[in-house]
Amino acid sequence: MVRSIDSYKDFSISKDYDLSKKSLEKLSETYKTDVLVPTQNGGEAFKVFTNRQIDKIPQIQSLSRDIRFAMKVVSSVLPFRVNEYVINNLIDWSKVPDDPIFQLTFPQIGMLSSEHFDEIATLISKESPAPVLNEAIKKVRGDLNPHPAGQMELNVPALDGEILQGMQHKYKETVLFFPSQGQTCHSYCTFCFRWAQFVGDKELKFASHEAKNLHEYLSQNTGVTDLLITGGDPMVMKTKNLEEYLQPLAEDPRLEHVQTIRIGTKSLTFWPQRFVSDKDSDDLIRLLERLVKSGKHVALMAHYNHWHEMQTEIARKAINRVQETGTIIRSQGPVLAHINDHEDIWAQTWTTQVKLGIIPYYMFVERDTGARCYFEIPLVKAYEIYRKALMQVSGLGRTVRGPSMSSEPGKIEVQGVSNINGEKVFVLRFIQGRNPDWVQKPFFAKYDENAKWLNDLTPAFGEQKFFFEDEFSAMKESISLKTV
Repeated sequence: MVRSIDSYKDFSISKDYDLSKKSLEKLSETYKTDVLVPTQNGGEAFKVFTNRQIDKIPQIQSLSRDIRFAMKVVSSVLPFRVNEYVINNLIDWSKVPDDPIFQLTFPQIGMLSSEHFDEIATLISKESPAPVLNEAIKKVRGDLNPHPAGQMELNVPALDGEILQGMQHKYKETVLFFPSQGQTCHSYCTFCFRWAQFVGDKELKFASHEAKNLHEYLSQNTGVTDLLITGGDPMVMKTKNLEEYLQPLAEDPRLEHVQTIRIGTKSLTFWPQRFVSDKDSDDLIRLLERLVKSGKHVALMAHYNHWHEMQTEIARKAINRVQETGTIIRSQGPVLAHINDHEDIWAQTWTTQVKLGIIPYYMFVERDTGARCYFEIPLVKAYEIYRKALMQVSGLGRTVRGPSMSSEPGKIEVQGVSNINGEKVFVLRFIQGRNPDWVQKPFFAKYDENAKWLNDLTPAFGEQKFFFEDEFSAMKESISLKTV
């Protein structure tokens, strides 16, 4: 059972836990990561805090010892990383713990189930040997479905019979590439569905440093029109490294069929200086310009979770600089409890984005991984938030699709709730599918006010299976046989 704790105000650590300074220090030393302070060319210097330095954040000092211990416990399992720009400019500390950006970046006790939290907290307070603690943490992570939607088994392509690590090819038009230098972020989102990339476990991580393999695979798969560079966050990379992957797409005639280059990033929120004042920010802008001038459609897939992320002067300057290159910015993000689960927040977010020239693109449903127990909301609530938010915006804001589940068989949108022949049902459709023939076909599930994911739904009208299930099972069996 998950703790029903909405804020730290309701939380008190059990007396069974040793909250001594020694225990807190031991936990801090257990998971060491270095502070990254890259050189900047004017503007604000970049300084990041991880779980090792969480107690050194000045604003944290006003929080109770219980709260800080809870943060340490949660951040020993799930990744934590936040930089000073976020701390000083995006969080209203007078509204903590309810501030949405605080919830977005700092660990909360409810992000682990009570069983998982108690197990790790007890081991820490008893100063258990590192191998014992590490093994328990590894087991908890395994219980959190670290790689949802079959991304480690079903989506990995091959080149000349060799598996290509750090790539995914789920839909025929689009290839995802995970450059090894981009598998971290300027700050981590607490809800991140790729959290397993950031916990230091090589068994849970996928990445590639082979630009040659990427380009060769693309050249041999002429049905691919879109390349998505993702992570982590590719914008943590130096421009010269990013250029190694992207420049050949503008020059190699064998890659002419790749029409669109997408870059998934949260940097417009977490470190807009990347486009403005970093040492190689001008180089990055020139790279984007060259790609656009070569005839490629370049899209920055910007992760936004709240309108407040776009309010700072430097965030807006970064948006302008990107747009001046001819790059299109499209926004996407999940609907999340504690952060943005209200239609007014989404309406203001989309209205702000349209004003800034950003195209609202996707509202996602929180994936079935990581801290889902804390962030997920029922599908019917997600749909009502989406519907009521759309009612408040103009047609230019209604480009957004959702709420969408990025599930194993594909992206499935909740189109509404209806009553058909006396049965209340969810109306669903594929926005994207492993079989393109599934796309746009409506199908129906029994109405369930508690359902939060595709696996919670059952077919309506007495059907035993959804229309795609047999074919999808055959696909998985075929892939499994190929990898044996």
